[in-house]
Amino acid sequence: MSKIAYVYVPRNSITNFTIGIDNGIWGWHSATLDKAQGRETVASLETGDYLLFGHRGPNSRVAVDGWRDAHLQRVVVGQITRPLYVDDSRVWPDDLYPERVDVDILSDDTDVTGSMLAPDAMEALRMSANKQGAAVLSSSDALLALAATRQETDPEDTWELGEPLTIDGSTDVVRMMLGRREQQKLRRTKFGTRTLLTCALCGRTLPRQLMRLAHIKLRSRASHTERLDLNNVMGACLAGCDALFEYGYVYVDSEGVIRSSIPETDLSDVGKLARELAGRRCAEHSEDSDKYFAFHRAETVKSSPLPRS
Repeated sequence: MSKIAYVYVPRNSITNFTIGIDNGIWGWHSATLDKAQGRETVASLETGDYLLFGHRGPNSRVAVDGWRDAHLQRVVVGQITRPLYVDDSRVWPDDLYPERVDVDILSDDTDVTGSMLAPDAMEALRMSANKQGAAVLSSSDALLALAATRQETDPEDTWELGEPLTIDGSTDVVRMMLGRREQQKLRRTKFGTRTLLTCALCGRTLPRQLMRLAHIKLRSRASHTERLDLNNVMGACLAGCDALFEYGYVYVDSEGVIRSSIPETDLSDVGKLARELAGRRCAEHSEDSDKYFAFHRAETVKSSPLPRS
């Protein structure tokens, strides 16, 4: 079973917190890990284990279990992608923090109360606050509780509740649940409560269930900020456009025009589908989204097995 370690981040570390989360990396002073079981705890974390960061809680100089009903301004969950290593390259502006782990950020919530987590999780965060942000191991109950907390969804989004969801190829249940929550929040923010949605590629207006919220820049290649940027997502219909774009059969040029990556001489059915979209303007192309479409052109289409025309 995956381990989970809890790390408290104080108010005055907001700049470092933002940088670390956006770059998928966290670090400690060597002196911090050398105290008590600090190094042993972090060294025990393996790829696939979790870090739960709590930010801006109350005074930590209280009795044991004193944070049971506390309020945290922000809770971020990351999954370890590279266990403990030492690196002296500059990431944060104030210091090196050379003892590092790499994490994939899965969840980012604000205004979290103790009742949304587990009592032992809140106690672990309180202890971390008293240990200068050292990691403290505790149970995974809090992670499961947070993952199970659903955002309010529209009844039309029934496919999100029933269909299997994989995030970057993972079969980890908690990871999938956290990814689903992220997708639900983005979907609600992007689409609102509309029951009919228009595909950004083909322009067809279809029922909400037939519209996928597609990342333009691959989610697995995007930073935390980019994943949550509404300029990096668009409605792509399940009538074919979502897959054609995702697998690079079509792309959007710098002028916002959809192009086929399949040669005109290719008379296959997929070639015909791609050419039906070619020449149309993508409704989601803008000055703000162009950098994401540029990434799709350079990376996704480049890696396609089909030559570009």
